[in-house]
Amino acid sequence: MSPGSDRRYHLALIAAGRPAMHGWWGSEATARDKFVVWVGVYGALPDARVILVDEEAGAVLRGWPDER
Repeated sequence: MSPGSDRRYHLALIAAGRPAMHGWWGSEATARDKFVVWVGVYGALPDARVILVDEEAGAVLRGWPDER
């Protein structure tokens, strides 16, 4: 993928052990904003996890809940 690709930042929602929703954005700022929204809206689902990945760098940028 090239920088600025509209599919660089991947957001995934996993609930009850299954993929529930995915989204891709070209803007990191937009993807981070969506991350916060998804946690607020879907965080109460059973075993909910939200993960934001920079697909180009292959790095997890945010994860909820925090895995410590």
